[in-house]
Amino acid sequence: MGIADDAVEIRARGWRTLAALHALIESELEAALAQAADLSVVEYTLLDALSRQDGWHMRMQQLARATALSPSAATRLVNRLEERGLLTRILCHDDRRGIYTELTQEGSALYLRARPVHERTLERVLKEAETHEELAPLAHALQEQIAP
Repeated sequence: MGIADDAVEIRARGWRTLAALHALIESELEAALAQAADLSVVEYTLLDALSRQDGWHMRMQQLARATALSPSAATRLVNRLEERGLLTRILCHDDRRGIYTELTQEGSALYLRARPVHERTLERVLKEAETHEELAPLAHALQEQIAP
């Protein structure tokens, strides 16, 4: 195997490690959030993005980027959360075609209830991942990034 082949294998191994850690984290978060708040990970992610706006609204394109969804999938997600009373849509005064989304009081309350569950679960899973040889370096690097 040549240097170029080694580089390809190193990247592939890194990608596999990242995918494995992501799958582990997502499955644990999915279960914990569903049990504690009847939310999926992507629903929580959307509520989290909106909660960080501090009085500002978000357009659908921004929500799609924040949740790593296509615009149509983000719209469907917003529809579901709006039906649950967690979000509301607001017409843009400057651009009548523009629609903003923001949390309702119920959405904020649910997010605040789910956030500690998300944080505890993420911390637990990353600590657990640090005990697995193949996941430990990446999990440790993530722990350093999120530590206060």
